[in-house]
Amino acid sequence: MSDGKRASEAPWIRTRLRTAPGAASALAVLVLVTAFLAAAFPRAVDAYETKGLRHDITTAAPSRSVVEIARPQPGLELPQEQREAATRSDQLARVGGKLLKALPAPLRADTSSVAYGVRTTKGVVATEPWLPRPDAVPPKLSYAAQSGLREHATLVAGAWPATPAEVTEKSGAVQGVVTEETATVLKVKVGATIALPSSLREPVTVTITGIIAPRDPSGGYWSADPLTRSPSLVPDPESPFPVFFWTGTVLLAEDAGPVLLGTAAEPALYWRVPPDTTALTGPDGSRLQAAVATLESGPGLLKVREIAGGTAVVSTGLGHLVEANARMRDAISPVIAVAALGIGSVAAVVLLMTGALIAGRRRAELALMRSRGGSLRGIGGRLLAETVVTVLPATALGLLLATLLVGGGRWWPGALAAAGVGLLVCVALPLRTTLQHIRPVLGTPREDMVSARPSRRRTVVELTLLVLAVAAVTALRRRGTSTEGGADLLVSAAPVLVALIAALVLVRLHPLPLRLATRPMARLRGAIGFLSLARAGRSSAGGALPLLALLLALATAAFGGSVIAGIGDARDDAALASVGADARVSGRSERTTLPEGLVRAVSGLDGVRNAAPVRVEYGVALPEPASDDAASDATADGDGGTGTGSGTGAGAATDSRTAALVGVDPASYARAARAAGLPDFPAGRLRPGGASARHADGGSDRVLPAIASPGVAARLGEEPRALKIASGDLTVRVVGTTERAAAVTPTDFLIVDSRSLERSAPTTLLLTGTPDPGELRAAVAGNGEKYAVQLRSEERARYVDTPMQAGAERIYLAAVAAGAGYALLAVLLSLLQTAPERKTLLARLRTMGLTTAQGRRLLAFEATPQAVLAAGGGLFTGWATIALLSPGIDLVPLALAGVAGSDTSPVTLRTDLWSLGLPAAGVVALTAAVAGVQAWWASRRGSITELRAGDSR
Repeated sequence: MSDGKRASEAPWIRTRLRTAPGAASALAVLVLVTAFLAAAFPRAVDAYETKGLRHDITTAAPSRSVVEIARPQPGLELPQEQREAATRSDQLARVGGKLLKALPAPLRADTSSVAYGVRTTKGVVATEPWLPRPDAVPPKLSYAAQSGLREHATLVAGAWPATPAEVTEKSGAVQGVVTEETATVLKVKVGATIALPSSLREPVTVTITGIIAPRDPSGGYWSADPLTRSPSLVPDPESPFPVFFWTGTVLLAEDAGPVLLGTAAEPALYWRVPPDTTALTGPDGSRLQAAVATLESGPGLLKVREIAGGTAVVSTGLGHLVEANARMRDAISPVIAVAALGIGSVAAVVLLMTGALIAGRRRAELALMRSRGGSLRGIGGRLLAETVVTVLPATALGLLLATLLVGGGRWWPGALAAAGVGLLVCVALPLRTTLQHIRPVLGTPREDMVSARPSRRRTVVELTLLVLAVAAVTALRRRGTSTEGGADLLVSAAPVLVALIAALVLVRLHPLPLRLATRPMARLRGAIGFLSLARAGRSSAGGALPLLALLLALATAAFGGSVIAGIGDARDDAALASVGADARVSGRSERTTLPEGLVRAVSGLDGVRNAAPVRVEYGVALPEPASDDAASDATADGDGGTGTGSGTGAGAATDSRTAALVGVDPASYARAARAAGLPDFPAGRLRPGGASARHADGGSDRVLPAIASPGVAARLGEEPRALKIASGDLTVRVVGTTERAAAVTPTDFLIVDSRSLERSAPTTLLLTGTPDPGELRAAVAGNGEKYAVQLRSEERARYVDTPMQAGAERIYLAAVAAGAGYALLAVLLSLLQTAPERKTLLARLRTMGLTTAQGRRLLAFEATPQAVLAAGGGLFTGWATIALLSPGIDLVPLALAGVAGSDTSPVTLRTDLWSLGLPAAGVVALTAAVAGVQAWWASRRGSITELRAGDSR
């Protein structure tokens, strides 16, 4: 490039930017926001994966996360001095330092909690008479000489243990301490002595010199071996009867390790290394899992044995924690990929629409340059330079904002995403504008729907996209979002392809209803209605790009909203299945019954609308399955009720030999089931005096009507069956089925009237309403400690504490908001693209006598039909996307994963009316508002301003 050309480039760019600062600023803002979202997404994913990995490791029990390296005592063939030297604290510290350096990356040690020492691996029977014996069995104690005792504990009473003289294998006395909890349970006092049996000499006397309190009881130092902190009551495995005894740990002085070599308690050397998670990131998960594997049984173990000895072993549960985290991450990633591709596609289409708008506004200018000899290369270069000057700073600023506001992620994925946004704009805008002027054009051609007839190439492209969309949806419905290789881009792009096909179909079909509507309009008086519908059917604002952007945005917002709604519903259902009602009062053991005073006190609390006493007996043995004929007869006895039927053959017979028997008060239980959202409970069928109550074989035993789960109903049939339960034998006949019961979580159950049982005292009280938790617990605590309170709200809160789940939910909330925003922006861009044409039309019609009010109605009537059709298409596309993809998407990893005892049945998508209808309504409202503003602004300008001689518009 010559110097003269370089000198002319800068004035041209500067002149263009000064001439149209509004367009340049709007493009810069759009690129900035899109680049920010593109860069923030991978950083947000990295951030929640990093927090999730750290959370799973730090919240796990230290006994699972700590890496322990242990080896047996030095061999007896070695000299005594060498054996003792290996167990002294200085030698253990040197070996520990080498082991920390040998840890493979990214595994790093939390050096503040590292512990090493010598311990006994077998419990030693303590025969002191003052020690507690629950079942006349003496306790078994462990002994450990562990490092860092003074740094991790506070002295409560007495003195720290010391070694006045060098401790050897033959020493006869050492000092030790116990924790406060151990001292309280085992009744250990300062100055007490415990005899530690020795192999070939007199027992070693262990003097308790002090009682200590752990500074961080839940940390790795104290909780890697819980007995170090707290004693435990354990069953005797050698006794044929249920006999229990106490176990605990006595902590010796740090240098007292050699004395344990003379005992028969199998002493071992150990090094406990808690992992440091401060430097771990989400992508480090696979490397961390490989590092743990190599330490346990790979090259890392060989290196450990070179340092600690040939018999050293590495044990840890850290690998299982990382593996569980990886499973959750792999389950969530495909669902997140659906949102990412949806929003990315919407953003790309909106950027292309922006390029089309700019190209349309500059068509006359560039056509003039082309007619005067301007080359395509020269025009494209000038447009590229203009675009780069505007886009690159906006892209860099968006990346900077994403880096500053979304921390905890890698830098390069966000940089690549932001660079992709900038590259798309820099390439698409000049290319889109230049290709329109390959051939010089005289005048402005017409681009409405009448002249834009679909070509064969377009038909082939649309058919190809249709095949891809059908293949993607079919694959997603068959195999779901989880694949062995991670997220499948074709499957994740299924919502995008469905919206794309819907947009292409709507572009072809939407003029037809508008043209049909013009026929009755033509018979009416006045030209406003006919003219507006005729223009709406031919307007270029209904092109493929605007409709594609709208449908993509609305479908993505609807999909994201359905994910959020599905997660919330799954957590509500899981909390309800666990508690059974808004609140639940029950005994801590299954057979504990509730006294009448407790039931009355709790039922009378403020906020309690209904109290349903329930008696639950688990493990009731079921008889052998009914014959096939009886089961078929029972199947024919249904009444077709919704949720609860009278037939007993609603499903296959259960394979379980036991079920839960639920005795209820029919009226109060029906109210509780109704409040919990369960199917209507037929309380009238449980009346013992009803038509279903009769005698079996002419005997005196009364047959109780029962409502059963479908599996139990199919197993029992319609004939009376005898059951043996703790509250007395009875005979039942199934008179109806229901899928769920409010009082029990098992899927196999029988519900009878509790008044017909010999023992009818309730074991559970189901409460409906909003009682004060403090008052409820106080009322229950007044009757003893053997009763427990469960609240549905507290159970629901358990499902929202995982960083990975919370981060994925935030991404979907952002997807819903971004989808709605891009939809509104697409509407605005499509209306701005045709704004000059509308202004010219009003100016011409005003010269023919059109009033201002009529002009406003004309623009509103012209824009509204397209907006309504686009919004309707968006509603249908969103609904169809959810309906088609819901069988292949399971939201359990997002909703319930990581919570012990939660319901893990599949959680599918459901349509959320707010996320489906609110953006669509916003599209229509914004269209009407913009049309009104355009009409108002056009009415303020004179016709001469818009109409000039020679103007071809």
